[in-house]
Amino acid sequence: MEEQVQKGIQDYYPDDFSYCYGCGRLNEKGHHFKTSWDGDRTVTIYKPEPEHTAIPGFVYGGVIASLVDCHGTGSAALALHRTNGHEPGDGTEPPRFVTASLNVNFLKPTPQDVPLRAVGTVEEIHPKKWKVNTEVYANDTLCATGEVVAVVMPENFVKKDQ
Repeated sequence: MEEQVQKGIQDYYPDDFSYCYGCGRLNEKGHHFKTSWDGDRTVTIYKPEPEHTAIPGFVYGGVIASLVDCHGTGSAALALHRTNGHEPGDGTEPPRFVTASLNVNFLKPTPQDVPLRAVGTVEEIHPKKWKVNTEVYANDTLCATGEVVAVVMPENFVKKDQ
């Protein structure tokens, strides 16, 4: 049986914030990345689809970048939520983050037919800004690393009905 994240922080975002192509649970065509705690680190597990091919047998780098991106913002949400004394599912709405910067380093070709495991280490750099360093593994092979600087989503970020 493949390892997977059953409930991620993204499952607790309000509906208005759940359409991200990477991690939005309400985006029918999205990836549905889910990020949760694994001890003091964060984890997202994702098995790329056949259409996520760069060349036969290998994953397109944009999917890996999306994984690092959404894993980073989800990890920041988990960390700030915990800092505020909460855990996912405790009835308190988690904070929502957006990406300020994204850096991905591709270390090895990423095989197509295995689940990818993004593992993150979170560091607070400001009360509203967090840095997440991520390692992406295919089985035991480190294929990519990344860094996301995530900032708390501004209140005026949500599109209001006219």
